[in-house]
Amino acid sequence: MSSDVKTHNNNWQPATQVIHAGAAHDDPHGALTSPLYQTSTFKFSSAEQGTRRFAGEEEGYIYSRLGNPTTAELERRMATLEGYEAAAAAATGMGAIAAATMAFVRSGDHIVVSDAIYGCSFALFSELFERFGVEADFIDLNDEGLLKETLRENTRLVFLETPANPHLKVVDIEKVHAVIADLDIRLVVDNTFMTPLMQQPKRHGADIVVHSATKFLNGHGDVVAGIICGSDEDISTIKSTTLKDMGATISPHDAWLILRGLKTLDVRMQRHCENADAVYQFLAARDDIKKIYYPGAPDHEAQSLMGKQMSSHGAVIAFELEGDETKARYFLNQLQMITLAVSLGDAETLIQHPASMTHSPYTPEARAKAGISDTLIRIAVGLEAADDIIADLEQALEACRVQWMQSA
Repeated sequence: MSSDVKTHNNNWQPATQVIHAGAAHDDPHGALTSPLYQTSTFKFSSAEQGTRRFAGEEEGYIYSRLGNPTTAELERRMATLEGYEAAAAAATGMGAIAAATMAFVRSGDHIVVSDAIYGCSFALFSELFERFGVEADFIDLNDEGLLKETLRENTRLVFLETPANPHLKVVDIEKVHAVIADLDIRLVVDNTFMTPLMQQPKRHGADIVVHSATKFLNGHGDVVAGIICGSDEDISTIKSTTLKDMGATISPHDAWLILRGLKTLDVRMQRHCENADAVYQFLAARDDIKKIYYPGAPDHEAQSLMGKQMSSHGAVIAFELEGDETKARYFLNQLQMITLAVSLGDAETLIQHPASMTHSPYTPEARAKAGISDTLIRIAVGLEAADDIIADLEQALEACRVQWMQSA
């Protein structure tokens, strides 16, 4: 690490940290923007230096899968934002989740997972882990009694998302931590939907935090990446085992793009959340919307965590249409400006059908248990003018009304 790394960043406000934390201004030409070290390998001054670096006797870079100055800056910034000692950047969000969890389990172990998580996370724990002899129980982690009953002597970690993908179920991290605090069990929290600006799981007992950096952290729809934050010891274990050996490390160019995206995270999140509020108010006034899942709604369970665990409601809304799956698909096909695509956190408003898209890895039984109905729609509210987002939703809903009146 360069001696020019900014180390006095713990006293800065988050809006400053997203721009300056962990920056290493060691470019000989004085470039304002951190240089992109687009290289696969690093040369040694001698054979002896190469030997020392591989032996861990000398700091320095060897090969970009093992470390890179651009990647290291991103890792320092994210560790600071989440309040941890260290971080590791991964090639994808799922690469981050897999590396962070597989590093601490082995055949014969048991894990406990929230019953509401992203579809590929569900598949990882329910299928891939099972193939390697790690058993997972999916439960409502807000039920402290059920959590206590589910834990075993061989339970090694608890994994949760809050708010959860796709219908924004929230989990009280502090209460989960209280159940396992005296046990040798790591608490891993996916903080993708909130970002560290609106929720810091470490403050509530999380040992490890993961992000799909593809989403709000990058914010421009041009990168897939993941982040893991934790203690020096845990991140060292992850980097030297699962992340290194499975090869799910980030490219320097993608790390550089996320560093660029982070600079506007604070202002972007403000606009995302303002727009989401406006969209919620529109949907809540409609009689063709059966149910809305939104942490900003007065009757949402997240209200009990506002100001305690969460500082904002985020920018993702899920809602169920009156009707059936055919009507849901018809509605999506009528949208003109809003983009029909998976993912979230981009400048563009994105909308999708979880049951057949992001959560299709779930069995029908698991989807029912998680409350993912066939008419559930998830909208990730973007940065466009709120009136234009609402106008597109309104014309698509009106098209549905006309179509179903004609077919009645």
